[in-house]
Amino acid sequence: MTRQFAEAPLPLFDPASGPEDPALLPLERGARLPSYIKDHRARLRARFMAGGAAALPDYEMLELVLFRAIPRQDVKPLAHRLLTTFHDFNGVISAPSARLETVEGVGEAVICELKVVEAAAARLARARVLNRHVLSGWDALLDYCHTTMAHRATEQFRVLFLDRKNVLIADEEQARGTVDHVPVYPREVVKRALELDASAMILVHNHPSGDPTPSEADIVMTHRIRDAAEALGLVLHDHIIVGRSRETSFRSQGYL
Repeated sequence: MTRQFAEAPLPLFDPASGPEDPALLPLERGARLPSYIKDHRARLRARFMAGGAAALPDYEMLELVLFRAIPRQDVKPLAHRLLTTFHDFNGVISAPSARLETVEGVGEAVICELKVVEAAAARLARARVLNRHVLSGWDALLDYCHTTMAHRATEQFRVLFLDRKNVLIADEEQARGTVDHVPVYPREVVKRALELDASAMILVHNHPSGDPTPSEADIVMTHRIRDAAEALGLVLHDHIIVGRSRETSFRSQGYL
C-alpha cells in the first residue's frame, strides 16, 4: 500500500503579520513570488516603459536596477537604505564598492548591477564626445565629465587630447589622489600629448567636496602645464573642475 503525504505549503512572509523587513527574508527555492511583489514589479516596469525615467522618482529607478540582482525579494526597503546613505540615484550608482558593502542587504550581485549601470552611463557619455569636434559640442563634453567624475570620493585628473581640428582623439586618466589632492606632473602631461601627436588639450579634474572653485594649487598647476605646452607648440584650451552639481571652466572664469 502506497501512502500519500500532503506537501506542506512553503511559508511566505505576510508584511502585515510582524515588524520584519521582507527584503531580508529570502523565499525558499520553488516558492512563488508573493503577488504584492510580483504586481508591484509589473506596474513599475509598465510605468517606466510608458513614461521613461522622468516618470519615476529615484527610489523606483533604483528598484528597477535591483530587480535583476535580487529577483525574489522586495527591494524597496534596500532602495531607501541606499538613498539614505548616498543621497540620490547618481550617488548610489557611483558609490565605491567598499562603501556599498557596508549597507545592509548589499552583496556582490547588487554591487555588480550598480557598477554595470555606472559603466554603461560613462560609456554612452564618452561615445558622444570621442572622435567629435569638442569645442562645438561643449555641453556634451560637460555632461561626460560630470557623469564620470562628479561623484568620485577621491580626486582624479584626466586629460582630453585633441587633434589639429579640435577632435577628441584620446581621453586618459593621468593621476588619482586623495580627497583633496592629486599629484600632477606637467612634463608627463606634455610628453603624452606628443606621443599621441595631439595639438591641444583640455584638463579635467574633480573636487570630491562638491565645490568646483579652483584652489591656488589648481591655478599654479594649470599655468605650469600651459607654459610647458606653449613651449612645444601645444594649446591648452581649458581646465574644467567638476563639482557635485556644477562645473568651473578656467577659460570662462578668466584663469586662462
